[in-house]
Amino acid sequence: MIRATARRATLDDIPFILATERLPGYEKTVGRFDEAEHVAQVDHPDWLYLVAEGLGLGIFQDIRHPDQNIQLRRFIVTEPSKGLGSLLLPAVLGHAFQHTDAHRIWLRLVDGNTAAVKLYAKCGFVREGIQRQAGVRPDGSRFDFIVMSVLRPEWEMQD
Repeated sequence: MIRATARRATLDDIPFILATERLPGYEKTVGRFDEAEHVAQVDHPDWLYLVAEGLGLGIFQDIRHPDQNIQLRRFIVTEPSKGLGSLLLPAVLGHAFQHTDAHRIWLRLVDGNTAAVKLYAKCGFVREGIQRQAGVRPDGSRFDFIVMSVLRPEWEMQD
């Protein structure tokens, strides 16, 4: 099986991150930061930016959370529906568990994004619940978030 490798991002990766975030469709499911936010966060100790050239990226928040709960804030592939998520997500999670003291990695995703739910479940995430009408789109419409997480012991039990 081919394995991806994720590495910590640098300021030089900001153009790739911006371009990937702005691929069509992600504005409704993933969200975006502007360039100044990425510049401020890429080297900040509370954030972990990971990239895999040509594949995509993962952005974690709250790396120093006292309860060891870190959020996978963004997970984006360069070509959706091509299997890149199944290749990249294990590398991103593996890096986070190896290089942080995270006990729990959690995320929230737009309800109705069934492909993402399936991918996260395949990688060990468990659905925890719904945050009702917790998100607002640019047009003002509200939507629900699904909350999922994977615990370090669960991750370590995977092949």
